[in-house]
Amino acid sequence: MSVARSSIDVASTPRKSLLSIGQVLAKLTPEFPELSPSKLRFLEDRDLIAPGRTPAGYRTYSSEDVERLRFVLTVQRDQYLPLKVIKAYLDDRDAGKNPSLPVTNGVHGASMGDDQARYTKAEIVEAAKASAGLLEGAVTAGLIQPKKVYSGSDLVVLTSIVEASSFGLEPRHLRGMRLAVDREVGLISQAVNAANGSTRAMSPSELRDKGRELSGILTTLRSVLTHDALNRLES
Repeated sequence: MSVARSSIDVASTPRKSLLSIGQVLAKLTPEFPELSPSKLRFLEDRDLIAPGRTPAGYRTYSSEDVERLRFVLTVQRDQYLPLKVIKAYLDDRDAGKNPSLPVTNGVHGASMGDDQARYTKAEIVEAAKASAGLLEGAVTAGLIQPKKVYSGSDLVVLTSIVEASSFGLEPRHLRGMRLAVDREVGLISQAVNAANGSTRAMSPSELRDKGRELSGILTTLRSVLTHDALNRLES
C-alpha cells in the first residue's frame, strides 16, 4: 500500500497551516542537520510522505506531514532501519493496523530485529520483498546463516540487502562487511575481557551485555567517520 497523495485544497486550507519546503527545513534542520530539499523529494519518491500542491505546483506540508517526516527521520537515524521497513510500518499504520517496528538493542538504537519472530524461507523472502536468489546470495556471502527458520534479525539484514541492491550492490559485494564484523567481534571480546582484568570471570550473559555496550559505541563511531568521509567527497 502506498501513501495516498495529498488532496489538500490549498484554497480552502488556512495558509498559516501549510508550510513550504523552506519552512519545513527551517523547522526540522535543528534536529536533522543533513535534511535538504533533495532528501525531502527522495522520501516523497519512496512514498513515505505525500505533500500537497499549490495550483502553481509548489509543495505544501501540513503539520501532520511534518510529524510524519520527523518520525521517519528519527527512526532512520536512531534505529538504522531501512526505508522499506519504515514504509511497511507506516503503510500498516495508515491502514488502521497496529504494527510494530523491529526492536532495538537499547544501545545507541542499533536495530537488532525482533528475535521472537520466526520465518520460513518463503515467508522471509516475501516479508523483505526479496527473491529466493537474493536470499541464497546472502547466505553464500555469509551475511545470513543457513537455516530452516529465520529470525527478525535475518529479516532486517535481508531487507537492508534489498535496499542496497537498488544501488547496484549484490550480496557478494557486501561479503567484506561480514569479515569486518567478525574482526570487530574479536576486538570487542578482547577489550571486554581485558577491561574485566583479574576479577571474577564474567558469565556469558554479562559478556554479551558488555560486548553490546561497546558495539554500540563503535557503531556510533563508524557512523560518524563514514558521515565525515562522505562530506569530504562533496568538498
